[in-house]
Amino acid sequence: MEKNVGGYDRIGRFVIGAILLVVGITGYAGAIPVAVGPAPQALTSIILVVIGAVLLVTGYTQRCVINRVLGMNTNKRGSQ
Repeated sequence: MEKNVGGYDRIGRFVIGAILLVVGITGYAGAIPVAVGPAPQALTSIILVVIGAVLLVTGYTQRCVINRVLGMNTNKRGSQ
């Protein structure tokens, strides 16, 4: 699969992914409340950790399936 994540998109994935990962872990530990509506604290925390991890991995590998499906390419260097 071609690299399709770059520039500000990649930086944003790293920043938001790291924030979600930290919030999810601290929420799971019970340090901060992250439960939304009827969803339990642990479930919401696990979802945040998974989303954060996916964003970090897609930023690191510069490959995103959703970008590919939508036909988006923010990598200015093209495929590598």
